[in-house]
Amino acid sequence: MFDNMPLIMARCLILTIVIELIFAIILGIRDKKDILNVILVQVLTNPIVVTVPYLIYIEFGYIPYKASIYILEVLAVLIEGFVYSKTLKYKKINPYLFSFLLNLFSYSLGLVINKFL
Repeated sequence: MFDNMPLIMARCLILTIVIELIFAIILGIRDKKDILNVILVQVLTNPIVVTVPYLIYIEFGYIPYKASIYILEVLAVLIEGFVYSKTLKYKKINPYLFSFLLNLFSYSLGLVINKFL
C-alpha cells in the first residue's frame, strides 16, 4: 500500500513548488534568496501535509483524512507565514497573507491537476 508513497510525495512536492513559485513571482517576488526561501519552506512543510493525511486515511478512513488536510493546511499557512516573516526581504504583503495566498492557489490548482493525473 505504501509502494507509491515516494512517487506521490515527489509529485506533490514538485507541483507545489512550481505552482507556488509561479504565484510568488506573480505577486512580486524577485529576490533570489526569497525565491530559494519559498522553495525551502515547501521542502519543510509539504511532505508532512501530504504524508500525514495519507496515513490517517489508511488507518481511520475518509472523514478523519479530510479533517487532517484542513488542520495541516492551516498549520502550514501559519508555519510558512512565520518563516516568511523571518526570512523574506519581500514586504509588499503581510507574510501570513502571502503564505495563505500561495497555499490557497497551490491547493486549489492541485485539486484540479490531481483530477487529471
